[in-house]
Amino acid sequence: MTTILYAHPYDGSFNHALFSEIKEKLNKQGKEYNVIDLYADGFNPALEAPSLRLYSRGESADPLVEKYLGFLLGSDELIMVFPIWWGMMPAIVKGFFDKVMLSGKAYKYSDTGELIPDKIDIKRTVMVTTSQGDTELFSPFFIDYFKPRVLEAVGMKNLEWYNCEKTAHGPQENRDDFYKMIYDKI
Repeated sequence: MTTILYAHPYDGSFNHALFSEIKEKLNKQGKEYNVIDLYADGFNPALEAPSLRLYSRGESADPLVEKYLGFLLGSDELIMVFPIWWGMMPAIVKGFFDKVMLSGKAYKYSDTGELIPDKIDIKRTVMVTTSQGDTELFSPFFIDYFKPRVLEAVGMKNLEWYNCEKTAHGPQENRDDFYKMIYDKI
């Protein structure tokens, strides 16, 4: 099973076009998939006191957390689509990891206190992003930190990262070429 995590508030965006194309490709391949559309679902990214009290027990007061975690536990592929804003993912994506990666389900601690994966077993993790800046500017965060310290720590392995640079102010061919490349990679 594949889960798509999509985070963009505007359905006229390039991110939305990529999201739609990915779903179309999965449909053509006959793949089953679940969609986590954070903005459309009205997901609240803030980890609030009622959920925090339950967090260490692997529970949440937010019903979307259980739904999303269920999708991830039943998936072996995760495709994330979001823009890069201010050098990193939108706050709603950070909040997704804060709230949904529950202790005892997404991760646990080793005897030495190291964070290790628990029940999530994503074999292929694809991250599709868009940015104004060059991809190399964002590699320290996404490759050196986010990949090992967040994704791999919760069982999301084999990251493939594709970023479309100069999305809003670059030439149309840039977006067209990226669009085709993503269609081929999925």
